[in-house]
Amino acid sequence: MRFDKALIASALVLALGSAWAQADQARAKKIVSGSCFLCHGEHGESSSEIFPKLAGQHAAYIARQLENFKSGKRKSTAMADMSSRLTADEMLALGHYFEGKPVEPEAVKDTDLAAVGRYIFNSGNHFSGVPACTSCHGKAGLGTANLPRLAGQYASYIETQLTLFNQRERTNDNAVMHAIVSKMTPLEMAAVAVYISGQ
Repeated sequence: MRFDKALIASALVLALGSAWAQADQARAKKIVSGSCFLCHGEHGESSSEIFPKLAGQHAAYIARQLENFKSGKRKSTAMADMSSRLTADEMLALGHYFEGKPVEPEAVKDTDLAAVGRYIFNSGNHFSGVPACTSCHGKAGLGTANLPRLAGQYASYIETQLTLFNQRERTNDNAVMHAIVSKMTPLEMAAVAVYISGQ
């Protein structure tokens, strides 16, 4: 009898969890179709290389970036306006929505440049003190809940963000990234971006 009650309780918890997840997905899809899709695409594939792909990005990372836009910690007039209307639950729901979408890597156009990027990404540059990107973002560039997935992201977007970190114009997550990219040449930034975009 106790086993039956425990089984029923477990099934009920799973059913409620599934219902909440479906409700969050429906709410996220409504928000995406209302505004996000214009720049980031319906499935996070992005409509232009100036906007990041959100497909496959970590839910918690997306939610934190939205909160940073809302608070002004990360600067963007357009994103500040969009995120100002979102609750913390909606930010996380959007994160889960995009995290579940498939990622399409870019076709590498310059294999020689990508080879340089592969070396720096995996080994760093011990001559200038640039650490390997893998030490934070992982061997495959998949990141963590707190660090962004880089694999499959637009090369030009990654390169722009590295430049903004170097110039201290990217106003959140800047302390660590500025210390790294301040030691990188423009060629190294471009090479890393081209390499990881194709992964």
